[in-house]
Amino acid sequence: MKVRETKSWKDIKDHVYGKTGTERRDELERDFESFKIGLLLRKAREERHLTQSELAILVDKKREYISKIENNGGNITLKTLFDIVEKGLGGKVKISIEI
Repeated sequence: MKVRETKSWKDIKDHVYGKTGTERRDELERDFESFKIGLLLRKAREERHLTQSELAILVDKKREYISKIENNGGNITLKTLFDIVEKGLGGKVKISIEI
């Protein structure tokens, strides 16, 4: 009987995408951060009982654009992020940078 070794999520990412600091792994991490932004925006919108259409009107965007951001998070400009959070959701954006 062969015993399988349990691997951590980090081990799997290292194996499939390369170690932290490699181009492919860094791209994965950036994509994941973009995805999280979309989830955070959706959660905040739903907590404020706004539809995508209502939020879109508040920030002068199309509903489809809000949907795209919530489902992917990619290619959102900082201006748009600030507009959605501040004008549309009544919140504040906090950004940190790790070096």
